[in-house]
Amino acid sequence: MSADHSFVADAMKQAVPWVKTSGVEFPEVAGDRVVAELPDREELRNHVGGPHAAMVFGVAETASGAVVMAAFAEHLAKATPLVVRSDIAYRKLALGVLRAEAVLGRPAADVVAELESGTRPEFPVNVTITDAEGVTTGEMTVVWTLRPNR
Repeated sequence: MSADHSFVADAMKQAVPWVKTSGVEFPEVAGDRVVAELPDREELRNHVGGPHAAMVFGVAETASGAVVMAAFAEHLAKATPLVVRSDIAYRKLALGVLRAEAVLGRPAADVVAELESGTRPEFPVNVTITDAEGVTTGEMTVVWTLRPNR
């Protein structure tokens, strides 16, 4: 039986007001993979008609945060997820709705085992950004940590 991750979309909109303001939706949520979508709205576009780079970064980082929330929800009372660093490559002009698919880069059980052993784990989340035609327009890696709560 798989875990219920239906709480993630609402939790992200509550925890990160930008998610709600920008209109990000979460059509797919699992414990190791999340898809976030950014609507195609004029106020989110840049000078060449695609989503502004900040919007592309934002939806990708948001997808990564959502997969972290889904993967480690039961452990958030004892640790706070934080971004350590991120790297993004803008490959092609994106047009239309953006889709960011975030995939946990290490098994959650391994990350939790590190946390429980007293170390502060780091783990990557890999994000593929595609446009309305399904063309890859960017790639991002976000490295997260779980900081133990004191």
